[in-house]
Amino acid sequence: MNHLVHLYLADATPGCRLGALMGDFVKGPLDDRYPPEIRRGLEQHRQLDRFAQTNARFRHSRQRLCPSFRHFRSIMVDVVYDHFLAKNWPSYSKIPLKIFAEEIYRLLAEHRPVLPAALQKVAPRMVAADWLVASGETATLDGILCRIDARMSRPTPLARGFHELMRQYRGLELDFAGFIDDAVRHRDERLS
Repeated sequence: MNHLVHLYLADATPGCRLGALMGDFVKGPLDDRYPPEIRRGLEQHRQLDRFAQTNARFRHSRQRLCPSFRHFRSIMVDVVYDHFLAKNWPSYSKIPLKIFAEEIYRLLAEHRPVLPAALQKVAPRMVAADWLVASGETATLDGILCRIDARMSRPTPLARGFHELMRQYRGLELDFAGFIDDAVRHRDERLS
């Protein structure tokens, strides 16, 4: 859901980035199914998820959204934070987003046999629609929320979440700017 944020904050090694992307598709304890570098990326993915849930700015973003979205507010914040990172990518990276995305798509193709089955199914669509770059377009947010809603086993309010994100857009973008700085600082402190 927030693939780009996880990729951006992961160690810049191929295995770590792959693990960071696989994080939403790998559940349970991390064992020797994956090489150490991929496991490190999976661990970083989980650490970032835990960090986000306790981060004041992320929590503030959730609170900005109407309570009727219940626990789906976290998903909405994940999605819009990816959007803000893609939209403002040149402020965060010297590597153009298109080049970064192509490197990630190449990783997915080269390591297809290692990917969890669900990611193997999603990866071709991700590449074909250039999800990482496309997430920077506001119009894409509606489609992302609708796709997530369609994958759920029960009805959710996500399909109507786009209008709520647009209503709170400016405040959410301010929260994101602080959050990404906090997350980078957290990552750097963890590595030192």
